[in-house]
Amino acid sequence: MALDLLPVAPSPAARAGACCTPVTGATMDAEDAERTARTLKALADPARLRLLSILAAHEGGEACVCDLTEPVGLSQPTVSHHLKVLTEAGFVTREKRGVWAYYTLVPEAVADLGSHLGAHLGRATR
Repeated sequence: MALDLLPVAPSPAARAGACCTPVTGATMDAEDAERTARTLKALADPARLRLLSILAAHEGGEACVCDLTEPVGLSQPTVSHHLKVLTEAGFVTREKRGVWAYYTLVPEAVADLGSHLGAHLGRATR
Protein backbone atom coordinates (compact mmCIF):
# COMPACT_ATOMS: atom_id res chain seq x y z
CA MET A 1 0.00 0.00 0.00
CA ALA A 2 1.63 3.27 -1.14
CA LEU A 3 1.37 6.49 0.84
CA ASP A 4 0.48 9.70 -0.92
CA LEU A 5 2.80 12.41 0.45
CA LEU A 6 1.89 16.05 0.36
CA PRO A 7 4.46 18.41 -1.15
CA VAL A 8 6.33 20.70 1.25
CA ALA A 9 6.31 24.37 0.35
CA PRO A 10 9.79 25.89 0.35
CA SER A 11 10.53 28.63 2.90
CA PRO A 12 11.04 32.21 1.67
CA ALA A 13 14.80 31.86 2.33
CA ALA A 14 14.96 28.64 0.30
CA ARG A 15 13.03 30.27 -2.52
CA ALA A 16 15.58 33.09 -2.51
CA GLY A 17 18.43 30.58 -2.79
CA ALA A 18 19.70 30.94 0.80
CA CYS A 19 19.36 28.45 3.62
CA CYS A 20 20.15 30.92 6.41
CA THR A 21 19.48 34.55 7.20
CA PRO A 22 22.51 36.79 6.74
CA VAL A 23 24.42 38.36 9.63
CA THR A 24 23.66 42.06 9.42
CA GLY A 25 25.25 43.46 12.58
CA ALA A 26 28.44 43.36 14.60
CA THR A 27 29.03 40.22 16.64
CA MET A 28 31.19 39.56 19.69
CA ASP A 29 34.57 38.14 18.86
CA ALA A 30 35.97 35.30 21.00
CA GLU A 31 38.06 37.61 23.20
CA ASP A 32 35.12 39.94 23.85
CA ALA A 33 32.87 36.98 24.68
CA GLU A 34 35.46 35.62 27.16
CA ARG A 35 35.84 39.02 28.83
CA THR A 36 32.07 39.51 29.04
CA ALA A 37 31.59 35.99 30.43
CA ARG A 38 34.15 36.69 33.19
CA THR A 39 32.27 39.86 34.07
CA LEU A 40 28.93 38.06 34.14
CA LYS A 41 30.43 35.30 36.31
CA ALA A 42 31.30 37.96 38.89
CA LEU A 43 27.60 38.88 39.00
CA ALA A 44 26.32 35.30 38.86
CA ASP A 45 26.04 34.93 42.61
CA PRO A 46 23.03 35.97 44.70
CA ALA A 47 25.22 37.35 47.51
CA ARG A 48 27.17 39.54 45.07
CA LEU A 49 24.02 40.87 43.48
CA ARG A 50 22.64 41.66 46.93
CA LEU A 51 25.88 43.40 47.90
CA LEU A 52 25.68 45.60 44.80
CA SER A 53 22.06 46.37 45.58
CA ILE A 54 22.89 47.26 49.19
CA LEU A 55 25.76 49.50 48.07
CA ALA A 56 23.48 51.21 45.56
CA ALA A 57 20.95 51.87 48.35
CA HIS A 58 23.56 53.47 50.64
CA GLU A 59 24.06 57.21 50.47
CA GLY A 60 26.79 57.89 47.93
CA GLY A 61 26.83 54.21 46.93
CA GLU A 62 29.42 53.55 49.64
CA ALA A 63 29.50 51.33 52.72
CA CYS A 64 31.95 49.81 55.16
CA VAL A 65 32.37 46.06 54.97
CA CYS A 66 31.18 45.99 58.59
CA ASP A 67 27.79 47.33 57.38
CA LEU A 68 27.47 44.66 54.69
CA THR A 69 27.86 41.41 56.61
CA GLU A 70 24.59 41.44 58.55
CA PRO A 71 22.24 42.26 55.65
CA VAL A 72 23.50 39.31 53.58
CA GLY A 73 23.86 36.98 56.58
CA LEU A 74 27.41 35.94 55.78
CA SER A 75 30.66 36.12 57.73
CA GLN A 76 33.00 39.06 57.23
CA PRO A 77 35.65 36.94 55.42
CA THR A 78 33.01 35.60 53.01
CA VAL A 79 31.63 39.08 52.33
CA SER A 80 35.19 40.35 51.81
CA HIS A 81 35.79 37.57 49.28
CA HIS A 82 32.63 38.50 47.35
CA LEU A 83 33.62 42.17 47.43
CA LYS A 84 37.09 41.28 46.13
CA VAL A 85 35.52 39.49 43.16
CA LEU A 86 33.31 42.52 42.48
CA THR A 87 36.32 44.83 42.80
CA GLU A 88 38.37 42.77 40.34
CA ALA A 89 35.44 42.88 37.90
CA GLY A 90 35.30 46.68 38.22
CA PHE A 91 31.86 46.94 39.83
CA VAL A 92 33.14 48.40 43.10
CA THR A 93 36.19 50.25 44.36
CA ARG A 94 37.87 49.66 47.71
CA GLU A 95 39.39 52.20 50.06
CA LYS A 96 41.10 51.26 53.31
CA ARG A 97 40.33 53.59 56.25
CA GLY A 98 42.03 52.50 59.44
CA VAL A 99 41.16 48.85 60.03
CA TRP A 100 38.04 48.93 57.85
CA ALA A 101 37.60 48.71 54.11
CA TYR A 102 34.98 50.88 52.42
CA TYR A 103 33.46 49.85 49.12
CA THR A 104 31.88 52.16 46.57
CA LEU A 105 29.64 51.13 43.70
CA VAL A 106 30.84 52.02 40.20
CA PRO A 107 27.50 52.73 38.46
CA GLU A 108 29.22 53.22 35.10
CA ALA A 109 30.39 49.60 35.17
CA VAL A 110 26.82 48.35 35.52
CA ALA A 111 25.59 50.73 32.82
CA ASP A 112 28.46 49.79 30.49
CA LEU A 113 27.69 46.08 30.85
CA GLY A 114 24.02 46.71 30.10
CA SER A 115 24.90 48.79 27.04
CA HIS A 116 27.40 46.21 25.83
CA LEU A 117 24.91 43.36 26.12
CA GLY A 118 22.21 45.49 24.52
CA ALA A 119 24.48 46.30 21.58
CA HIS A 120 25.16 42.62 20.92
CA LEU A 121 21.99 40.90 22.11
CA GLY A 122 19.33 43.58 21.97
CA ARG A 123 18.98 43.50 18.19
CA ALA A 124 16.86 40.35 18.42
CA THR A 125 14.13 42.32 20.20
CA ARG A 126 14.21 45.35 17.90
